[in-house]
Amino acid sequence: MTTTQAPASGSRAPRRDAAENRVALLEAARLALRSDPDASLETIAAAAGLTRRSVYGHFATRDELVNAVVVAGAERVASSITAVRGEDPLTTIALIGDVLWAQVDHVRIMAPLAVRGPLRAVTAAALEPVRTLLLRTVEAGVADGSIRPDIDAGVLARLVESTAVGVLEEATRSGLSTSAGRRLVMLATLGAVGLSWQDATAVADRADTGHADTHRHTTGTGTNEESSHAR
Repeated sequence: MTTTQAPASGSRAPRRDAAENRVALLEAARLALRSDPDASLETIAAAAGLTRRSVYGHFATRDELVNAVVVAGAERVASSITAVRGEDPLTTIALIGDVLWAQVDHVRIMAPLAVRGPLRAVTAAALEPVRTLLLRTVEAGVADGSIRPDIDAGVLARLVESTAVGVLEEATRSGLSTSAGRRLVMLATLGAVGLSWQDATAVADRADTGHADTHRHTTGTGTNEESSHAR
């Protein structure tokens, strides 16, 4: 009696190779695009150890590849930010800025394009949970009196988002360090909801004390600890 298992094994190998090639291609594209948003398909394919022709087996066009990279990044950012839990609305806003910076610092050039440029429609669905969290946080701050009530909460939430993106653009122009950019995004977003520079500094300092705990919470390795509430 003869068994024929080799063809079945052979039929699985191409699928496995194709999956590995796709992962390699997406990673190569992420690395290439973070330093040069106009990186060519040839450059990306070469970095992945593939030919341009083989790329078309995964993505019909360069735009399709770029979209896949951007959506994956947006989903990663959303997953991290929606896990943020601050002790109050203002601290939550500061921590959202902190986590956002940690996620996109290495792709400063691409990040603004993902939320303002032609890729905005591509990332809208992935980032919707972040925008919902931000709106609810602002509404909670208006309700407890910590955030200005004279501007619509939806407008303020969008201003916070625009401010954070503006910091990313300024960081790229000015070559801000990681620590300076992280601090600036917290201070600027707090200023967008009406805090003075002194109050924004106090909240950012408070957020800094829970920075490590927030990181553990967003990565599933711990929970936020209670800290003193200061106004």
